Amino acid sequence: MSRDYNAEAKDHPEHRYAYDFDYLMHEYMLRTFAPFLVNGNAIELGCFEGNFTRLLMQRFDSLEVVEASADCIAVASDKTRGAVQFHHSTFEAFEPTRRYDNIFLIHTLEHLDEPVEVLSRIRGWLSDAGRLFVAAPNARAGSRQIAVSMGLIDHHAAVTTAEAAHGHRVTYSIDTLRADLRAAKLRPVTEGGVFFKGLANFQIDAALQAGIISREYLDGCFELGRIYPDLCSSVYAICERGTGE
Repeated sequence: MSRDYNAEAKDHPEHRYAYDFDYLMHEYMLRTFAPFLVNGNAIELGCFEGNFTRLLMQRFDSLEVVEASADCIAVASDKTRGAVQFHHSTFEAFEPTRRYDNIFLIHTLEHLDEPVEVLSRIRGWLSDAGRLFVAAPNARAGSRQIAVSMGLIDHHAAVTTAEAAHGHRVTYSIDTLRADLRAAKLRPVTEGGVFFKGLANFQIDAALQAGIISREYLDGCFELGRIYPDLCSSVYAICERGTGE
């Protein structure tokens, strides 16, 4: 079935593709990844409107992006002002001309029709010392478990109507993420969760705007997430190519 990647990236009247909280999460993800970054180049797979891209620009002199939505590339390109090389392509069709030291797949894996197949391709794009940084929304996040208890979601790993409208195919937990990475023959370096989360994204946005919670509160949730990764907003894994081709 053909997909309209431009349509999947659009906001809907009842739900947005990304909330302000999502952009704050980018900072916490990079804080988590920082000790594991490799000197050299980088490529981001899926950029939406370039907010995470701009953070990566501050870390890497050579940065490329692969994005299937032309609309997203237009917005992200404007934000990055020619400092990034964009490839308008799906991951399934992209053919790199070099290998990469850092590959970022951030809240994108859950959008793929054949995640293991794509992860296997990405494995071949890594340099010998390169690392793949993967993050995905967590099926077992505290806020999601509350939503299940409220009857708003059928079960933790369900793909909601709103998620499906934005192109989600699966909802990962750390064990299912680990299984797909293992199936793709990627070797784990570390894994965990980012940001303890008890409220939905729109609720966090509203609480910040109302002054009910502060950035210090968010920092506290980030630190608590190191202790309770299973209840975090996102699960992540950092991988290397491993041995064998």
